[in-house]
Amino acid sequence: MQDKDKPRELEAGAMALSGQLGKTIQRLRKAYNLSLSELAEQSGVAKSIISQIERNETNPTLATIWRLSQALDVSIERFLVSSDEEPFIEHATRADTPILVSDDGKMRLAIVGWLKTVEWLQWYDVQAEPGGALDSDAHQRGSVESLSVIAGMFEVEVGGVTKIARAGESLRYRCDRQHIIRCVGSEPGHAIMVVILKAAVME
Repeated sequence: MQDKDKPRELEAGAMALSGQLGKTIQRLRKAYNLSLSELAEQSGVAKSIISQIERNETNPTLATIWRLSQALDVSIERFLVSSDEEPFIEHATRADTPILVSDDGKMRLAIVGWLKTVEWLQWYDVQAEPGGALDSDAHQRGSVESLSVIAGMFEVEVGGVTKIARAGESLRYRCDRQHIIRCVGSEPGHAIMVVILKAAVME
């Protein structure tokens, strides 16, 4: 029963992101006075997909969000920031927690950090299936990422160097260059990832 219910839970989390993201994309698109066709042409994302995102009918991949953010001239983080003032004590339920999905669909990043700090500090709860990979472009120069493994085994590849971490271990690395996180081994992986943006440049 639990295995049957898991896709529903993931879908609920994904829909939370889609709903927030869809409203933001629609608002920005209209602010730029763009039609769905024009935004599709500028972003390279199919018109039908954009329409589904705006109507909260699909779970966009990181690549799709990135293309739309570039076309609308806004950082990917700001896509996820609420425009409403939030209370000092904020309670985020599982349904309220946005979830990003890797392009291969095997890695899910729940945004557990405070959305107001995303310009300089981000943290994620990472759930990965065996073989899942997250291939990320470079962040701002001097940015550092930390991956703390809770279960399973992950490897990180940066600049041609690969290191592996198991449960109870952490990897810290420069993320101001292309970097890849993979869930290796036969077991699912679970980790916490913290991203410190615009940090002091490491020598």
